[in-house]
Amino acid sequence: MDRLLVTGGARLSGSIPISGAKNSALKLMAASLLAPGESVLSNVPHILDCRLMGEVLEHLGAGVAWNGSSVSIDATTLASEEAPYELVRQMRASIVVLGPLLARRGRAQVAMPGGDAIGSRPIDLHVRGLQKMGAEIHSEHGFLLATAPELRGAAITLDYPSVGATENLLMAAVAARGTTVIDNAAREPEITDLAAFLTQMGARIGGAGTSTLEIDGVDSFAPAGHTVVADRIETGTWAMAAVATRGDVELLGGRQDHLEIPLTKLADAGAAIEVTDGGLRIRQEDRPRAVDFVTLPYPGLATDFQPILMSTLATAAGTSIATENVFESRFLYVDELRRMGADIRTEGHHAVIRGVDRLSAAPVRALDIRAGAAMVIAALCAEGVTEISDMHHVDRGYEDFEAKLAALGATAVREHAGSVFP
Repeated sequence: MDRLLVTGGARLSGSIPISGAKNSALKLMAASLLAPGESVLSNVPHILDCRLMGEVLEHLGAGVAWNGSSVSIDATTLASEEAPYELVRQMRASIVVLGPLLARRGRAQVAMPGGDAIGSRPIDLHVRGLQKMGAEIHSEHGFLLATAPELRGAAITLDYPSVGATENLLMAAVAARGTTVIDNAAREPEITDLAAFLTQMGARIGGAGTSTLEIDGVDSFAPAGHTVVADRIETGTWAMAAVATRGDVELLGGRQDHLEIPLTKLADAGAAIEVTDGGLRIRQEDRPRAVDFVTLPYPGLATDFQPILMSTLATAAGTSIATENVFESRFLYVDELRRMGADIRTEGHHAVIRGVDRLSAAPVRALDIRAGAAMVIAALCAEGVTEISDMHHVDRGYEDFEAKLAALGATAVREHAGSVFP
């Protein structure tokens, strides 16, 4: 199992490119199933999750060819409607093949999803919405079995603005007969990116980026080319790392308009934030100040930022209060930060972070993608060399992670199977 050895004390400085958004690329890959022919996606990150989604598509019969940061998906012929357990269990986002498979084939058999252990993320909203559009769905032996000889437009109101449910319903609705209206839809930039790709394929979608989507179903789709939007979570991660290490970092391709609240929190902590010709520049001269924050659906502060910002504030001056409103189990990683000397107390969905002058190196684990990034930020602020195990989680969400650390002046060495390489 991979470990990362991070030497603390470095002040991050320099510039790095921001990769394409994982949470957009995965859904765009699934959407390519709608159109017979070859779609080409550019700016796709080289991460494990994207490779896994490629394997899911290949299992369904699509041809998947990688060329640098581009992936070509030929969905001319689909030989199967089954997304198998051995792939879906590794990546929850695989559930989004349900919508396009129903739209294209009228049938789908998708294993109940796995993914990060950060709390309950039921797929009831996906199922109820598809049922309103005429699908018959039941579970059997760990699979969702769905049939829909014809999808019909429907009025759907989501109990919660779920990103995954919005995406699945959107990819089904574009092929439904009539008009579908999705109220309380998710508003994330990744939804807008998906809608743009679907529109290029021939879909008719109104309201992308708002809480109400109106979709007029069409009979056929054509393959298209599309460039994946920049990853706002990666952008925010490196911005927070710059603040934690009192650094000066330019994030090439980073977009301020996708990060208004996270950047406001960093400015409150003392960061100077500048929009440059290439992206964003984040500078932190002094010790960060304490900041309170609350996680909420977009445009609120994303739950993915919670562990990363918590790690940043572990060495801030003063006491911060974090409130987690999305996932009930997203404080599991806090014990790992405490091993490094962080003073954090949790109660229910609140955490109190009393900033300490400096953390100390200790063996810790990356419990999920974002918690792993949080451990790296803590390690950069610690005395000594921190050993972070289970780095495969981080590999699922961040492209060229160690290379970008090195480009910013940090020392991080990966150990794998007894050999050490930078």
